Amino acid sequence: MLYSKVYIDSFGHELAPNVVTSEDIEKQLEPLYKALHLQKGQLEALTGIRERRFWDPDYKMSEGAVCAGQKALEHASVSPEDIDMLIYCGICKDYLEPATACAVAHGLGLRPATQVYDVSNACLGVLNAMLQVANAIELGQIQAGLLVSCESSRQVIELTIRHLLETKDMNTFKNTVATLTGGCGAVAILLTSASIADSGHRILGGVVKNAVEYHQLCTWGLGTGISAGEMQLIQTESVGVLQNGVALGTQTFKEFKKELSWPDDKPDKIICHQVGATHRKIILESIGVAEEKDFTTFKFLGNIGSVSLPITAAIASERDFLRANDEVGFLGIGSGLNCLMLGIKW
Repeated sequence: MLYSKVYIDSFGHELAPNVVTSEDIEKQLEPLYKALHLQKGQLEALTGIRERRFWDPDYKMSEGAVCAGQKALEHASVSPEDIDMLIYCGICKDYLEPATACAVAHGLGLRPATQVYDVSNACLGVLNAMLQVANAIELGQIQAGLLVSCESSRQVIELTIRHLLETKDMNTFKNTVATLTGGCGAVAILLTSASIADSGHRILGGVVKNAVEYHQLCTWGLGTGISAGEMQLIQTESVGVLQNGVALGTQTFKEFKKELSWPDDKPDKIICHQVGATHRKIILESIGVAEEKDFTTFKFLGNIGSVSLPITAAIASERDFLRANDEVGFLGIGSGLNCLMLGIKW
């Protein structure tokens, strides 16, 4: 996939207000640690995540998405009346129905002609929606599209802690430790056509690949016979996700560079989905990218699902890590397994 008319016009992001350290979580898990003879500091040592942020209780995902969307529009070269498409991309939603995008569009005051809907694909939701908007812009169907996402791990982490204290089981701890790395946050990305704004960051193209034979390695949600009001634990086979995810990412990266005709020294910078220290080390080694080309936020924000990669890009841009004319790779991977990589001329 190659693009010639699509620009990232602006970003917006919202950080959750409550900082929760890995030490805070381990204090709650002290009876489990004693029963399993675990040393304090295991959570940060295993993941590299020192802290994450939580929304206040009962915070709605549409609220965070609206805040992020407003910030993106404040820095945009177009007005809310110019938005032709609004896509909400989060794993977490206000309701099963209607689409959370409806509440966001209402909160942002978008016009009745705006296309409004949700897209969900684990941690890849925002990148998938970027492709949908980019395709519509490239075809001349729309001129501007706004992508928003808000994620919350507070409820599922609290549930996981309760479950771990009840079971005090090592296998349960291994299968749920990835859950404890989760964080909360919101992000928005505005894409525009070159016909109305050509001073942003141009999307060059992208590649998608899947390894759906591994779709059961990480699961979260409602199963047969489970009521819609009951939240389930996230179950993750961490080793399988790491090994097969890195293999898929490495294969996708090779095709990605070929699609964009990038030489060995490109991309100049990368932004990856934020999983943790071990995943980062192995994927960088596997694709042959130096650490200094990569910008991370997982140490202080944790894994925020579909928000992680774009909020990291927004912060990297704010801090001038991403500079004019850098050729940047957005390297996304999510449960399923699915991989999507986008190239941007900054």
